[in-house]
Amino acid sequence: MPRPDRSDRPARWGQAPAGRKARPKTKADHRSRQPAHEYELEVLSGLEHVAETELAQVPLARDIRGLRFWFPGDPSRLTRMRSPVAAYRVRHWDVPRPRGLLGHQQLGELTDFLQGVVAFGGHTSFRLGAAGKESGVMQRLAEELQESLNLPHHAEEGELLIRLRPGEGGGWDVLARLTPRPLSARAWRVCNMGGGLNATIAYAMHKLAGQRDGDRIFNPMSGSGTLLVERALLGPYDAMVGVDINPEAVQCARRNLAAAGRDVEVAVVDALHTGLPARSFDLVVADLPWGDAVGTHGGNAALYPAFLEEMHRLTSRQGRVAVVTHEIRLFESLLRDQNRWHAHELLQVYSGGHWPKVYLLNKR
Repeated sequence: MPRPDRSDRPARWGQAPAGRKARPKTKADHRSRQPAHEYELEVLSGLEHVAETELAQVPLARDIRGLRFWFPGDPSRLTRMRSPVAAYRVRHWDVPRPRGLLGHQQLGELTDFLQGVVAFGGHTSFRLGAAGKESGVMQRLAEELQESLNLPHHAEEGELLIRLRPGEGGGWDVLARLTPRPLSARAWRVCNMGGGLNATIAYAMHKLAGQRDGDRIFNPMSGSGTLLVERALLGPYDAMVGVDINPEAVQCARRNLAAAGRDVEVAVVDALHTGLPARSFDLVVADLPWGDAVGTHGGNAALYPAFLEEMHRLTSRQGRVAVVTHEIRLFESLLRDQNRWHAHELLQVYSGGHWPKVYLLNKR
């Protein structure tokens, strides 16, 4: 008697149908079986929603609560994020006070937890970040960790930043920064200029202004090139150019672009007298002088209106201008007194002791 044909029977869960070979296991399958760890992102105040949007696009991130989440496998994917200042691995201990972490079992668990982070990040020293870090308990904890981790404790410059804080439901959380340097300290930044823009703000400006493949982009007063590099790394655009009147700034921007592996034209040109034809650009991105590290308040009173006038000439009919500035009162008064721009405040962010705002302008 012939055997019944079972080829049309449904396969059991995880089993290949009859007559077919099972799909080979992939790297994604392997990663998905890796133990998950809890993480948290640190961001500049004001950029939370930008980071949450970026986090939502990270494959395998789950149980996301704001900027805290679970993620399995290789954490290098998290260190490639561009909106956070830092990424931390997190573990909770059900102890009433930090002194409880000095218990034999807890100290062993804490050491294992931190060693896992060191194995990934290659840190060569550590420091504690907590309220009362000068207390006797914290000093003793630092001494114990120095011995168990075999890493020197550098109170101010330690690479492995270990933060302790009360947990939401009691107990204590320990957060260990994945990388020796903050994520905002970009690897491409080989040259700095005074008053340089934080790279995470530059990333946020581009994402909120709209990332369009056909954009012709202009970065006046480009400084060290932060806005240029961050946009170049985001992907396609039609054209992009930066200008600065300071030859040293132009050389600095070129070095940073080269370190990022991106070829973008940067020239020594006065941004307000470029000689370029009208409607040459679809997007202008600018970090205007704030009047402290760069520029003066008196000088800005003349520069800002001239900037708005020239950028109106240079942008296309549907063009837009994204501006970050700390001269908020001056800038908003200029916008009120003219009828050439529709202005929308995108965000206000904390940066280096300041609270600058980012605006998006569209032609009326």
